[in-house]
Amino acid sequence: MTQNLDRLNALPLRDDLRGRTPYGAPQLDVAVALNTNENTHPVPADVHAAIVEEVTGAAWALNRYPDREFTALREELAAYLGHGLGAENLWAANGSNEILQQILQAFGGPGRTLLTFVPTYSMYPLLASGTHTAFVAGERAADFGLSPESAAEQVRRHRPDVVFLCSPNNPTGTALGADVVTAVYEAGEEFRTVVVVDEAYAEFSHGGTPTALTLLEGRPRLIVSRTMSKAFALAGARLGYFAAAPEVADAVRLVRLPYHLSAVTQATALAALRHSGSLLANVEDIKVQRDRIVEGLTRLGLEPAASDSNFVFFGGMADSRGMWEALLEDGVLVRDVGIPGHLRVTAGTEAETTAFLTSLERILSGA
Repeated sequence: MTQNLDRLNALPLRDDLRGRTPYGAPQLDVAVALNTNENTHPVPADVHAAIVEEVTGAAWALNRYPDREFTALREELAAYLGHGLGAENLWAANGSNEILQQILQAFGGPGRTLLTFVPTYSMYPLLASGTHTAFVAGERAADFGLSPESAAEQVRRHRPDVVFLCSPNNPTGTALGADVVTAVYEAGEEFRTVVVVDEAYAEFSHGGTPTALTLLEGRPRLIVSRTMSKAFALAGARLGYFAAAPEVADAVRLVRLPYHLSAVTQATALAALRHSGSLLANVEDIKVQRDRIVEGLTRLGLEPAASDSNFVFFGGMADSRGMWEALLEDGVLVRDVGIPGHLRVTAGTEAETTAFLTSLERILSGA
């Protein structure tokens, strides 16, 4: 490792990249992996068959570039989201991380700033760095909540070019109210701030939880980012997308790479969208396991946050790192998010959830 680092430092690397480490959770061979918020349910048989058929058809034309505008996919995405959206409002890329990167390439950059409210998704500062956008870490309350008043005041104070709002938030799992989104947007009017609501886990929200999709009309600088990695169980396919005013998609076209979305990716996503019922049935099961985890953690005397996602953030441990290591020794991998006294666990299958709760109870009892 030291030898590799020496070789890396010998290269003419950008100064701001020296000393950095790549993003990524530990990839360990364990019986129960609940650390990356994947959909732990396999792709249903009918969806698998549809993907194979669609990709097989696309394979006959792989000697040609794919549809650069992925028109059919944008139409299907618009139909899935509803809210009066059309294909012109949609854009897609290789995962929501690329979506966010493209947004920063278009609206961030040298001399511009990105504001978000920590703790939140740890990729945000890395995306800012990669696009030479200054990163501003806004503040949350002691309970990790964010009020409209606090968010708006911080926007007025920092005057950011772009704001990222993660809802449901990662790692805490809590969703933002529509009042927070509108307060941030209105506070940024004077500075023409672009507001991005990252709704990667929206499908896991409790009934009645607001989505920023309802706020798009009349707000040309509001963008709602989604992904097919979580609810659609397509983490391996890499498909993220956003909904916004048509001119936002036009802006991103200026920075996207040519033919950035492969024919295979497009075919996979189309097949999944056309069988969304089967995939979203698994979402309901995951929500049951998520709520079961919250109930189990509470019963064990720990402090889980209310979750609108497919994971649970919990505290109440004097030694969270020791707990992480003890769970790992038991074959259960959860996420140490770097917040003292807290860990995060993905809601898995019924068997995986049972394994996690059983292991945790045994550790807490000192058995």
